[in-house]
Amino acid sequence: MKQIDILDSHMGYVDEGEGEATVVLLHGNPTSSHIWRNVIPHLTGKARVVAPDLIGMGSSGKPDIAYDYADHAAYLEAFLTALGIERPVLVGYDWGGSLALDWAARHPGRTRGVVLMETFLRPMTWAEFPAGAVEFFRTLRTPGAGEQMALEENWFIENAVRATNGGVSDADMDVYRGPYPTPESRRPLLAWPRQIPLAEAGGPFEPASVVERFVAYVKWMTRTPEVPKLLLTASPYGLVSPAMVEWAQSHIAGLEVSSLGEQVGHHAPEDAPDEIGKAVLGLLEDLG
Repeated sequence: MKQIDILDSHMGYVDEGEGEATVVLLHGNPTSSHIWRNVIPHLTGKARVVAPDLIGMGSSGKPDIAYDYADHAAYLEAFLTALGIERPVLVGYDWGGSLALDWAARHPGRTRGVVLMETFLRPMTWAEFPAGAVEFFRTLRTPGAGEQMALEENWFIENAVRATNGGVSDADMDVYRGPYPTPESRRPLLAWPRQIPLAEAGGPFEPASVVERFVAYVKWMTRTPEVPKLLLTASPYGLVSPAMVEWAQSHIAGLEVSSLGEQVGHHAPEDAPDEIGKAVLGLLEDLG
């Protein structure tokens, strides 16, 4: 891993390969750039591939911040600027996909292409959220109960990863576990579920500050047919359900949808790295 000073902290990252295109791979919660380890080799012969650890996660620093959405976006912004990345192809899952869309919307004309999987395409009602996760995420968003679950019990590491991706090895789990030895070190993991824009039926989406950013990138997706967007679906479905795919196909301009196959969990790069690598490579070849 390389390291670079970013704002008041530092960020760890992988930077391999070379080519006319730069591909930026963005991970989700609670993983790190390690999740892209088997995707990267597919791309390095065609492009420069950069995979950061989001601030507070992986090998990156843990500054005294809230780890809210705006914080993550600010550190990612500074990171891409520091590395001189002007016109990336953005690839992300979970929060990485959302941050990719947020960056694209705030930098019109600079994103060459987007590849998304298992991410937040728009605000959701609780009825649209994956049914098996609703009880857990309601608890995580409850003051006190969420701290017990995420900080004291380390639920994201010890339960959530293998709940959807049972084949993750002990050695790889140790890599994901390493940055979070204490309750205090796990604060970034708890912050994320409290940033998801969710609403009861007929009620407002909360938190409002994140809703605003989601709405902005939804508008960007609908108005940029010139930017190729590839949505890779996993099965059994998680965040990107069949209903969400249908919504995407009717609202997102320049969209192609492709399946990663059967038995691919939420942390899709763990289960389908070859399929993801080939899909991103195909988009690069289309870009020329």
